[in-house]
Order: sequence, then structure tokens, then C-alpha cells
Amino acid sequence: MASINQVKIFSGSSSQYLATEIARYFGKDLGQSSVQRFSDGEMSPSFNESVRGCDVFLIQSTFPPADNMMELLLMIDAARRASAHYVTVVIPYFGYSRQDRKDKPRVGIGAKLMANLLTAAGADRLMTIDLHAGQIQGFFDFPVDHLEGTAIFVPYLKSLGLDKILFASPDVGGVVRTRNIAKFFNAEMVICDKQRKRANEIATMQLIGDVKDADVVLVDDMIDTGGTMCKAAQLIMDKGAKSVRAIVTHAVLSGNAYDNINNSVLTELVVTDTIPLRQESDKIKVLSVAELFAKAIGRIRDHESISSLFIKQ
Repeated sequence: MASINQVKIFSGSSSQYLATEIARYFGKDLGQSSVQRFSDGEMSPSFNESVRGCDVFLIQSTFPPADNMMELLLMIDAARRASAHYVTVVIPYFGYSRQDRKDKPRVGIGAKLMANLLTAAGADRLMTIDLHAGQIQGFFDFPVDHLEGTAIFVPYLKSLGLDKILFASPDVGGVVRTRNIAKFFNAEMVICDKQRKRANEIATMQLIGDVKDADVVLVDDMIDTGGTMCKAAQLIMDKGAKSVRAIVTHAVLSGNAYDNINNSVLTELVVTDTIPLRQESDKIKVLSVAELFAKAIGRIRDHESISSLFIKQ
């Protein structure tokens, strides 16, 4: 069994804020690394301490720009060439996960390509949370530890003491995710069925189920422009709900998302810190995944079950 001093945790440039907290909860200082950047933008990450024979954990969410993924791949390669014993990539937000299948002719499958790149770079293991589609785990030929945001969201929702809680999926694809969290409250669920004209633009939406006088919680894995979430929230309030809030793991929040949320009927949007917020908002509450990931790293170090971190009904 690896001893604690053989574990080293490093961070890529974009996730320093989160990696520092993960390392603190784990009880170690964040490893020292640096990135040399050439004038044309090319980067060269390096470790400023020995990793020979160590179990190395590299923390980096792969949200845009694409440099974040490239930096992570170069860090994996550097760890391998420095004789690390085992390299685990910790990717709280797994970029390109929305591209998990061919939904129209002549398109790539971005999530599979990312898996191939991580494998080619030399990663031994992946740790992430709330993938856009669970089947992405099958794109990898090495172990994937897929953590669940329910461990963070359920305690928070229970602390609110909502009288008549009801859960809603903003689209048909999120039904399983919504049902999984509703079972912790023995609550019912409704579905917002949407049809899109094109990406990030909704044509029509209708509500399947009764929300009258309920405190409704919308559930999703990520929020991008916020268009779907805000339109679903308005539809739910129009149908007689008492309140509506949303819990979303990954706060992509691109374009005019902040304006959409601030001007919406949402009581609050509860997200995690897998992606840093670009600006503050009174309607957005951030819960940290740092302690959850630190515990998972400890389980891997001690060769214990990760499933013990999943909350039980």
C-alpha cells in the first residue's frame, strides 16, 4: 500500500483555486509546478520537485479555452517521463462531454476523442463528477471514478426545509438524474419537454406533470447560456408553483447567462466550483466539491471503495 508521503497533488493553471482546497482537505501542500509559455502561446509544463515512484494526482478542469486540455496532456506526459508510479487525472468538469454520440451526420464524438488523448498521454485513472452522460465512462480502457453531486446537493436542499418539494428535469435527457435525487426526498418529479431549433436556442417547451403550490427544484448537470433553465423556471411558475430554484453541478455560464439568471424567476441557482464563476451574482450560490475529491483521493491511496462516498437513501 502506498504511504501518504508517496502521494503528490498538482494543479493545472485553470484549477489552482480548487486544487489548493482539495490538497488542504487531503492534508498535504499542493505540489510545485510551473508552465513556461513561448511568445506564440506554446506551453511547456514542468514539475519543480521529484515525482519518481509517486502516485501523482493532476487536477485540471477542461473548460475552454482548449489550452486547459493541452496543458493537462503535457503534464501527464511530463509525469510519465519523470518516472511517476501512477498518474490519476482529476477532471472535475470534463470538457466536450456533450459530444458523446453522433446526433447528426458527419460530426465528431468529442468525448471519445478526449478519452483517446488522455489514454495516449499515459493517464492510468480518471476521477470526475457528474458526467453529461454516464456512458462516457465506457470510452476509457482504464478505471473511471465517477463521483455524484448528490453528496453535496442533498444535504443543502434538506437544510432549506422546503414544505412541498418537487423535482423537475429541464429536458427528457435529464430524467434519470432528476429521479435519482428525488428519491432522497420521496418526492415526485415533472419534466419540461423542449424542442430546439439549434444549439442554445429553444423553439417550444411544455410541462409534463403538476407543480401547483410546490417548491420546485430543477436538476441538471451543467448550465451554459441559461436559456433552457430560465425558460423552464418561468413555465413552472406560470403553472402555479410556489417557488423554483435550480441545482446544477457545472456552471459553464457563457454568453449572456448571468443576465438571463439575474432577470429570471429563479429563487437561486446552486452550483459547484468545478468551474470558477466569471462574476458574482446574488442569485448564484456555490458549493465546493473540494472535500469530496479529497476524500476520494484518500480512498484511492488506501485502496478503499469510492462508492462509500455516495450518500444512501
